[in-house]
Amino acid sequence: MARYDTIGSGYTLTRRADRRIGAQIGRAIGAAATVVNVGAGTGSYEPIDRIVVAVDPSEVMLRQRHPMAPPGVLATAERLPFANRSFDVAMATTTVHHWTDRGAGLREMRRVADRQVILLCEPSRRNWMWLTDDYFPAMRDLDTEKAAATAESLSHHLDVRAVEVVPIPRDCEDGFGGAYWNRPDAYLDPSVQAGISMFRMLDPSIVASGTARLADELASGEWDQKYGHLRARAQIDLGYRLVIAGG
Repeated sequence: MARYDTIGSGYTLTRRADRRIGAQIGRAIGAAATVVNVGAGTGSYEPIDRIVVAVDPSEVMLRQRHPMAPPGVLATAERLPFANRSFDVAMATTTVHHWTDRGAGLREMRRVADRQVILLCEPSRRNWMWLTDDYFPAMRDLDTEKAAATAESLSHHLDVRAVEVVPIPRDCEDGFGGAYWNRPDAYLDPSVQAGISMFRMLDPSIVASGTARLADELASGEWDQKYGHLRARAQIDLGYRLVIAGG
């Protein structure tokens, strides 16, 4: 996750909690009084009505947290600086694929909290994703994509109790990778690309080429011929899953 010291600048311009995804995460956290957010970044999806401690290895990300946000601790998931059972819940949202040692990080979450709530994306469960399939296929070869976690892989380290589908709404307010699945023009925006780690980790020439092709096909109507039916959908399953483990 230390790579965010390089790619994390400007992250808050497009990355913020979506209220529907946030409500689903909130239900999973439940009435927990104390929460640690592992790989917290700028703090999206942290509950605001209880004690929260944020952990992230990137100073760039922690500096972008809101001045009124809960305290941030500079540390890695693999070595959390807390005693056993310090928290009711350990949460992690769209971060485990960036960890150096996923197993160690998950065991640390289990050590410091009674329950674990993890939002991840399983690329193999995507119905499709035209962005990577058609315009930026090099994204599929990124180390973070190849190392993407699955709910099943988490069960090797956690006592998984439930796995919930997290549908992505058509007007998703959080600008992560799949957020603009029916708003293709957004992917042409440099600020949107800056908030998506897959774009930041690609060679700039590959980003430029794919962006130019997408722009051309939007202008010609070819994108709509292939994918325009998506504009009418209210939500879609892109493989995002909420894993709930522990007590």
